[in-house]
Amino acid sequence: MNMHTRGGRFWIGLLTLCAALYAPMSVAESKEPVVFRRGNDSEPASLDPHHAGTVWENSIIGDLFLGLTTDDPQGNPVPGAAESWSVSPDGLIWTFKLRPGLKWSDGVPLKASDFVFGFRRLLDPKTAAKYAFILYVVKNAEAVNGGKMPLEAIGIRALDDQTVEITVDGPTPFLPGLLTHFASFPIPEHVYKKYGDDWVKPGIMVSNGAYVLAAWNAHDYVKSVKNPLFYDAGNVAIDEVFYYPLEADTTTLARFRAGEIDASLGRGGFPMRQYEWVKENLPGQGHIVAQLAIEYMVLNMRKPPFNDARVRRAISLCIDRKILTEKVLLDGSLPAYAFVPPGISNYRGEPRQAFADWTVEKRRSEAKRLLVEAGYGPDKPLTFEYKHMATPNGRRTAVAEAAMLKECGVVSKLYTNEPKIHYASVQQFDFEAAWAGWVADYNDPQNFLFLLDSRSRAYNYGGYKNEAFDRLMDQAKVTLDIDQRAAILAQAEQIALDEDAMIPLDFGTNRILVAPYVKGYVGNAVNVHRTRWMSLERKP
Repeated sequence: MNMHTRGGRFWIGLLTLCAALYAPMSVAESKEPVVFRRGNDSEPASLDPHHAGTVWENSIIGDLFLGLTTDDPQGNPVPGAAESWSVSPDGLIWTFKLRPGLKWSDGVPLKASDFVFGFRRLLDPKTAAKYAFILYVVKNAEAVNGGKMPLEAIGIRALDDQTVEITVDGPTPFLPGLLTHFASFPIPEHVYKKYGDDWVKPGIMVSNGAYVLAAWNAHDYVKSVKNPLFYDAGNVAIDEVFYYPLEADTTTLARFRAGEIDASLGRGGFPMRQYEWVKENLPGQGHIVAQLAIEYMVLNMRKPPFNDARVRRAISLCIDRKILTEKVLLDGSLPAYAFVPPGISNYRGEPRQAFADWTVEKRRSEAKRLLVEAGYGPDKPLTFEYKHMATPNGRRTAVAEAAMLKECGVVSKLYTNEPKIHYASVQQFDFEAAWAGWVADYNDPQNFLFLLDSRSRAYNYGGYKNEAFDRLMDQAKVTLDIDQRAAILAQAEQIALDEDAMIPLDFGTNRILVAPYVKGYVGNAVNVHRTRWMSLERKP
């Protein structure tokens, strides 16, 4: 072989190699996964839609599953697995038509019967679902959940593989909003029957939402990946999501500044005392958003001393909501003298605590009088345990409330726990007094007032029971006229306020952090942000 030919082949080979190294790679070869790192409020206790019960669990479960309806970026109910629905003239029968071709993430077709199976599992007394009560608007749901009727009696059926029919007890204008809640999501019957309650483990769980559960490292992160079989997968821009349980707002802000998270979409993204710094140094990235939420003190009325209405009223009188919101929280929260947040839909009434406009001095004087009447005083001070969450805001507000109570001669011993343990204790009624909070599951006053219904079980934390209140709640269920229904619900709320069924503290806000390259975030009153609506546009 002559040298010329050999040299020519060498240069051709070298040029070919260089071309291969520098030529544009195919989309499949070059595309890096788009990874979204979300700060979440706390460690989830469960990712099973029938055993979950918090907003931080909802943030994950709502990405994994799709109900008949879902939340749009503004937090409004829009078509989900159902592409359309209709309701009978009397408002009692709702018919939902599923989108054609829906599949579970393992490729098995999703059918109307999966929704029926989900409703039945939720309401089965053996499941002991925390949120079973949310579907009590469905015909016979409460009786079934109470073990009085068979599962087949629940007012839901599959007319065919593509049609779900739901019969409700009374007109339920908020049903599309309610069905965005994870308690109403479908369950893959074929997987559950094979694995039982283990069906929710990574590697086993199949889902029908935009994402699939990939990993769960306790107290570190939950990871989900894009579901290629999701009906709208072509419009889902983010490939992987990490949800980090960040309970301390100081930690959240530090990790955001370090670039370890792209957004914190829960309650406390940053300490309020650093809001001015955030505005100056992270312009446009810190948001304070009013939400449909109430923070309140719950008193266990099942036993002394809080089975005495005078004692409950005294405690409520001692709490200065104005100081709490303007000097302690400093986050735009409003003093609460009612239970249903302002601005909620389908409500016209303005229930209010009778002493809302009293001076602090007048309140304390009346509180001391009531305590003496109930058998307490300087020589025998009212003393109780007050449980609250181990978050910076939780500690600050508890200390402030204890100081306010001390001004009335009341001693509150503070006990703190991480959110998961705190709520487990409250739902098991293992407390004397405790902090509680509620964020709207759907935009309707019933979603707050049902917490005081004696039949709401684990979520009626204080054990409030009033027959007149319950009757009004039942009456509202069968009232078709929106204004009449609003008036009935307002009457019920006023009864609860007059009896101090709870001690409203403040109507809260969310402190959100969102990096500039995160697109699609929309602040909304229910603080629901599904990852499928967002995208990342990082600059090279």
